[in-house]
Amino acid sequence: MDSPKRPSAGKVYLIGAGPGDPGLLTLRGRECLELADVVIFDYLVNPELLKHAPSAEKICLGKHGRERIMPQAEVNQLVVQHAKKGELVARLKGGDPAIFARTHQELDYLQENGIPFEIVPGITAAMAVTSTVGIALTHRDCASAVALVTGQGKEGGPPKNIDYQALARFSGTLVFYMGTTTAEHWSTELISAGMDGDTPVVAVRYCSLPQQSSFHCRLAEVGDLVTGPPRLRPPVVFVVGKTAAEFGNYNWFESRPLFGKTILVTRPEGQAGTLAKSLSDLGATVLQQPAIRIQPVEDSLPIEAILARLIDFDWIVFSSVNGVDFFFREIMKVADLRLLNNAKLAVIGPATADRLADYHLHHDLMPTVYEASELARALVSATQGKRVLLIRASRGREILDETLSPQADVTQLVCYESSDVEKSDPEILQRLQQGEIDYVTVTSSAIAKSLVHLFGDELENAHLASISPVTTESLTQNRLTVTCEAKEYTMNGVVDAILEHSRQSL
Repeated sequence: MDSPKRPSAGKVYLIGAGPGDPGLLTLRGRECLELADVVIFDYLVNPELLKHAPSAEKICLGKHGRERIMPQAEVNQLVVQHAKKGELVARLKGGDPAIFARTHQELDYLQENGIPFEIVPGITAAMAVTSTVGIALTHRDCASAVALVTGQGKEGGPPKNIDYQALARFSGTLVFYMGTTTAEHWSTELISAGMDGDTPVVAVRYCSLPQQSSFHCRLAEVGDLVTGPPRLRPPVVFVVGKTAAEFGNYNWFESRPLFGKTILVTRPEGQAGTLAKSLSDLGATVLQQPAIRIQPVEDSLPIEAILARLIDFDWIVFSSVNGVDFFFREIMKVADLRLLNNAKLAVIGPATADRLADYHLHHDLMPTVYEASELARALVSATQGKRVLLIRASRGREILDETLSPQADVTQLVCYESSDVEKSDPEILQRLQQGEIDYVTVTSSAIAKSLVHLFGDELENAHLASISPVTTESLTQNRLTVTCEAKEYTMNGVVDAILEHSRQSL
């Protein structure tokens, strides 16, 4: 698929970032981020979205309670300043740019300065809130219309131009944005204007994010949500109307099995995505702290020498997905894939087999238990008197070589370097210390050993989820307790182990 054509001059994309979940960004929004030279974003925008613009300059417009919030006039000037340099500017806004986002002020300034622009819509909070808690915005029996209402005026207090008499008579659903600090005001005004104090209300905080929380009450009780327990603080969206009475019947989002759990994924950078997404889809808040670093070997000459005689080998053995990737990265440089015609291929497990299939190759052997010792055992009879090439990292267990060498001609090819990450993320260390992380995933012995160095005894404050008995042994040797161990030695097995332990802990 061809990449989107890049404009020849400066341009501004006003992009709706959606309600919070990075998966709810539109495809067009992602395309524009990928093109951007600079991303100027609101503080409520999920930082995960910035990964779509890896080389772009990132400018946050300030965070409430932490740093100065940039006034709108300065925002306008900043956007135009970058566009006039010929840069592509992604102006990333929470929700949808056309709904309570001051977009018209930015458009006026862009037009005054002759800057071309494009507006990319996003999923607005009203749609996301009702979807995540399983209620409807409209209903053919009781809500044929929707009204989006701001709870905050220009100066920060209640808006002065709201017709509460009209809203009280409104026969559909009301959705209040930015209405937390003024909740007592607008709820009282609606009741004074004639709306029934028993009208159902749903309040949702941090919509579509793993820390989402939702509350149900009557209109007369809205003020209690912000003045007494639970003392709601922004960002909160309020849904007012008969459809809110369905709250609790279909709240799929907060009913997911790992909702409310925080899980630390420790796989190398760039390789945590599949595991992280599986856990996130089950409701978990996923943090990432790579424990090891994977990179190409510095000296590729030994690799080239071995690849030049690939035709000599009867078996090529892959004990990791990384091995497959780095092997083919090197072979594409110096050799012809047809040299593999004579060799049979062995893999340690399904993930490695799948990666091999990405190169249109099928494995000839895979053990029933996905562990190095089982792979070695399965290869013993098949490789008797054969020439075997082991694809491996710069460090790791020697069990394949030790098992096969007595009866086969074994060559080891180090295709990539594996090294420990030396410094932990201070925020993650703090959360471990405070017991705010429920599970830590440990998906190899190398990761286990590195985690001990990074976090030490602080790991005892979380449940350790191990991928295999070998990994478990590496942890127990360091006096750490493994809470759950995968029955199938795969990433899915780790997820299943966490799910099972979580259910048992209820």
